Amino acid sequence: MDEQEEASEDSESGPSFGSPSSPQDAAPRRSRGPRQEEGSGPHSTDRFAPRQGGSPSERQGFAERQGFRAGHGGDSRNEQRGDFRPGASPRNEPRQGGPQDARNPQANRNREWEKRDPKPSDRYAFESVIQIEGVLEPTPDGFGYLRSSDYHYLNSPDDVYVPGHMIKSFSLKPGDTVRAKVRPPREGEKYYILTGVESINGLSPAEIRDRVPFDYLTPLFPNEQLRLTHRAENLSMRIMDLFTPIGKGQRGLIVAQPKTGKTILLKDVANSISFNHPEVYLIVLLIDERPEEVTDMARSVNAEVIASTFDEPADKHVRIANLVLEKAKRMVECGHDVVILLDSITRLARAYNTVQPASGKILSGGVDANALHKPKRFFGAARNIEGGGSLTILATALIDTGSKMDEVIFEEFKGTGNMELQLDRKLSNKRIYPAIDVTASSTRRDDLLMDKDMLKKMYILRNHLADMTSQEAMELLLNHMRGTLSNEEFLMSMNRG
Repeated sequence: MDEQEEASEDSESGPSFGSPSSPQDAAPRRSRGPRQEEGSGPHSTDRFAPRQGGSPSERQGFAERQGFRAGHGGDSRNEQRGDFRPGASPRNEPRQGGPQDARNPQANRNREWEKRDPKPSDRYAFESVIQIEGVLEPTPDGFGYLRSSDYHYLNSPDDVYVPGHMIKSFSLKPGDTVRAKVRPPREGEKYYILTGVESINGLSPAEIRDRVPFDYLTPLFPNEQLRLTHRAENLSMRIMDLFTPIGKGQRGLIVAQPKTGKTILLKDVANSISFNHPEVYLIVLLIDERPEEVTDMARSVNAEVIASTFDEPADKHVRIANLVLEKAKRMVECGHDVVILLDSITRLARAYNTVQPASGKILSGGVDANALHKPKRFFGAARNIEGGGSLTILATALIDTGSKMDEVIFEEFKGTGNMELQLDRKLSNKRIYPAIDVTASSTRRDDLLMDKDMLKKMYILRNHLADMTSQEAMELLLNHMRGTLSNEEFLMSMNRG
């Protein structure tokens, strides 16, 4: 009889494990028979203990109807056991959130978890906007990329994808320096994506729409001098200021034999321009150079150094040179003064000759008849612009290298510049630096760059040095310049002597 009463008590106490009954049907009923002591027998039922098994809603409804609330006692076993799940609240505390949370007990746990450990999107701004600057290189398909100067404008992980509609809406051209807002790549994307443009070549997008194309700008002779003297002991720059002055928009050619110090001379020119003319944007372009010289140049000058070493293919030389030229043109269109120091125009012409398709017309030395058009276009881009802006190019040309091709290239560029600086191998062999042949070096229309009084004294000095050899002339200049602090003081001392 007792066994039948126990069976009836178990069947009436609640739903069995896994039974699909509702919480209303699962409410426990009072047993008619005597209640067993807590923990006695395999079928002991503690009305304050949370029921195991069933769905979460069944367990929650059972706990609420049994008075499982704060202030109505509690299960000592539950307090001793604790609940160490992250974000779980004690079961004997009142729940917050109303009936919605009563139906979904997991909601409170998730909410507590978010309070203790915020989402990764709150800790890391993966969707935030990043500012970046690069040079636009469009593709034939209509879109383009912003290339970084840190990678010499070659393909890199820092490239930014520019959609075609952005190029059209902002009237972007090849070589535009764009400061823009980008977003990080999402799943399935490879590059950063451009989302907005802040400035183009230092101007706002509204101002850039009225710019005149570079080919339609009016070129003039240089009429504003770029002063190179910034230290009295740097005699190379003082001699160049006196005999071969450089102006904004100059197209200069430094004719050099091997081992005459042309790279050191370019380094001095770069440091002088960056010191005396901080408003000028300076680019040092090294083509087919040794890697150690690229590192030395980048660490020695305060300028943007773009290089393609001799172990790179010729198409990379051409690609880098074209992008640097387009960047300089876009900046000149916006009224900026740009200076490009190129080392060397001879190796650049060799690279163009390598990538040029064969036309069947070969000049002496193996130079294709059409190969020199693009390097001439590069060198001929230097000009002073009427109304503001200038592009100055100083390029080195190699002679006496034993290559017939180098001689042909030099002859093609010989009459294209308006400034020529000759370096003498005889002086460098005797360790006389700067190894400048002053009688063979000159600047066209130097009267626009120098004042009349100083120009008159310089003509007198040239007449005095004309009958001397290059070694005698350089030794005379160095001996008198070392005791003076400026070119004006030097000319005064020569006049007294």
